[in-house]
Amino acid sequence: MRAEPREKAIRELGFHGIEVERVAFLRATVPRSARRFGALRAVGARAVAAGLLVIALVGARADRAASEAPALVSSSAEDVLREVRRPGARAVVVNVWATWCAPCREEMPDVLRVYRELRGRGLRLLLVSADFPEDREEARAFLARAGVDFPTYLKSGDDRAFIDGLDPGWSGALPATFVYDAAGKLRHSRVGKSTYAELKERVLEALEGSGASTEEPS
Repeated sequence: MRAEPREKAIRELGFHGIEVERVAFLRATVPRSARRFGALRAVGARAVAAGLLVIALVGARADRAASEAPALVSSSAEDVLREVRRPGARAVVVNVWATWCAPCREEMPDVLRVYRELRGRGLRLLLVSADFPEDREEARAFLARAGVDFPTYLKSGDDRAFIDGLDPGWSGALPATFVYDAAGKLRHSRVGKSTYAELKERVLEALEGSGASTEEPS
């Protein structure tokens, strides 16, 4: 893909339903009254000092978040499915998300809540980021803030190959959640934000081996 504006490159990505968020930077201004009373230099010095303090605090937090962030392993669809079928789990949830996807960020607490409640019963959770490779650290920082303390995955390779390799019936829209049983068989798939109650019900069905396979429109 040739170099183009970021927004256009994002719209061309194979994953749909993308929300582009812009970051607004605060700009310190000097009051006019300060200029009138000849206090520009003092106000400016205080503004610089305050700005440096903010930068130092933000930097310290960023360093701490980076050190606590979970591993983000570049993986193809085949790599993800291999982990799904690795022995030891009674059910596996694959959640494909991205930092630029608002519904993905909104559902993450519920996905993690279900995992923490049911991992003792054999649930394995695979979080797969669809972020751009250059946004890897942003994705890791988000996961750290969410309290994720286990290895996660970053989609690699061609978008269409990844989508079809994971589930040919999936359009690529995000967020996408797939629930597998102990044999690695896909029992349920959903495109769009999952609720806590819905996801827990589907996972319990997979854990208990009950219910027919379900697939929602993608």
